[in-house]
Amino acid sequence: METSGALTTLLFLLLRHTAADSIQTNISSVQTNTSSNQVDLGRMLQPQADRVMAREEWEERWREQKIGFHQPDVHKMLKKYLDKVVRGRSAVRFFFPLCGKAVDMKWLADQGHPVVGVEYSEKACRQFFEENNLTYSEEPVAAIPGAKLYKNSEKNISLYQCNLYDFSSSVEGEFGAIWDRGSLVAINPKDREKYAALIMSLMAGDCRYLLDTLLYNPEQYPGPPFLVPDEQVQSLFGGSCDLELLESEDAFTDRHRGWGLDYLTEKVHLLTLKSS
Repeated sequence: METSGALTTLLFLLLRHTAADSIQTNISSVQTNTSSNQVDLGRMLQPQADRVMAREEWEERWREQKIGFHQPDVHKMLKKYLDKVVRGRSAVRFFFPLCGKAVDMKWLADQGHPVVGVEYSEKACRQFFEENNLTYSEEPVAAIPGAKLYKNSEKNISLYQCNLYDFSSSVEGEFGAIWDRGSLVAINPKDREKYAALIMSLMAGDCRYLLDTLLYNPEQYPGPPFLVPDEQVQSLFGGSCDLELLESEDAFTDRHRGWGLDYLTEKVHLLTLKSS
């Protein structure tokens, strides 16, 4: 009996040692994979990592009307997934980062959703109201020195002309929805962590963030718009948000061929804050 007991003890110790080794091996494997993924992401982003578009360059594009990024029609992905964003709610406050003069804003306002946008270009803000035949007021913003607020009270559309990073929830509170069609892909790549922190600080608990990204070979085109791979969306937002890839489609056109690209994929993600 003593021999049997000793054997049982020995087997238990061996099994425990083997399990500990297995757990440590799995931890090491996860750490290695994480490190490898970070290296792969860094390598993927490297061609555009130091690309910088100054505010003056964006303003020049607006002055010269070199705004091929502007779409004359409501974005098809917003139309397609609006129900998933609104989710039965009425009068959902939408935030548009780097809004330009997107016609999507009026389309949402016409459906009763208040809209707040932030845009660098004064010309873009004025053109939005003028081209949509909307009257608007103009006033300074006490909380943001040098900023201006362009507003149409009837449609409940407010556009802040200022540096995006000067905007905060202390100015307009939090939002129930965000439509990011051309903002994350437009900001300087080195600013993405700061951008993600700002966006998440503007999300109310029930906010649904619709994010449009582009995938292409960054060695063929310097941007903007910039490459934003799924791995970086996860890296930027995955710690605080649940991510759902809604759609991935071939969006390659002759315009993109003119940029020197041989493919371009558009992806649409839905982000929601994780439950605490």
